[in-house]
Amino acid sequence: MAKVILILSDALRYDVAKDNMGFLGHLVESKLASLYKIVGELPSMSRPMYETVHTGVPSSVHGIVANSIVRRSTMPNIFQAVKDTGKVTAAAAYYWVSELYNRAPYNRIDDKEVDDTSLNIQHGRFYTEDEYPDVELFASAASLVRRFSPDYLLLHPMGMDYHGETYGSDSKEYRNHAIRQDMWLAPLIQEWMNLDYTIFVTGDHGINKDGAHGGTTSEQRDVPLFVIQPGGEGRGDTGEIISQLRIAPSVLRILDLPIPETMKHLPL
Repeated sequence: MAKVILILSDALRYDVAKDNMGFLGHLVESKLASLYKIVGELPSMSRPMYETVHTGVPSSVHGIVANSIVRRSTMPNIFQAVKDTGKVTAAAAYYWVSELYNRAPYNRIDDKEVDDTSLNIQHGRFYTEDEYPDVELFASAASLVRRFSPDYLLLHPMGMDYHGETYGSDSKEYRNHAIRQDMWLAPLIQEWMNLDYTIFVTGDHGINKDGAHGGTTSEQRDVPLFVIQPGGEGRGDTGEIISQLRIAPSVLRILDLPIPETMKHLPL
């Protein structure tokens, strides 16, 4: 049975990922994975892009046009589609994801850890501090996989965004954190491939040397999309530029679920 893990690394820029994430680079070089470039939707901000990635529509359609908008999603989305067909959902993610797909506003006590089959994110482990350690979040995600074998898991670390906003993208701190993420993810990706997961690794937006994002430059928009299939078949570095709006329908296609009419872009 097909399953998907989406690793949405906040503020993971395309060039930095390609130059510094050695294990992912190995998979691409060996054609055990495929690499695409995504020119992200606008605004290149976090909450709008969480919703864009999960609904397959731009911000002007889904209405989450700024980080300050706190409400649940009103569009067909991956979590809802998976849950409504009796499959299992999970997330280890920033609390804004909980607000979009479970409950808003977020309650630090009641919503931090959830195991509730009535929710769109049935098994959730959420954090509220931008500097929350990625390595701890990765362990939470790995635990969710081992305990619940979700059909769809979102893993959403904030480390790249935190280091980029604190030190700027042209800093050793930002670049070195990409190396650390790759190092921590490598054994987990191997484990998840052996469990027949298709794994996507991407970013919601990029970041510039001033530590800012939200605008239209390539530094703020360009993110990678690594696609790792359980059989180890990939196309290597495709050199292709694809739309961010293709992620949601691609996930649903892999899960053999109906693609809502609102998702107008073709799956990969």
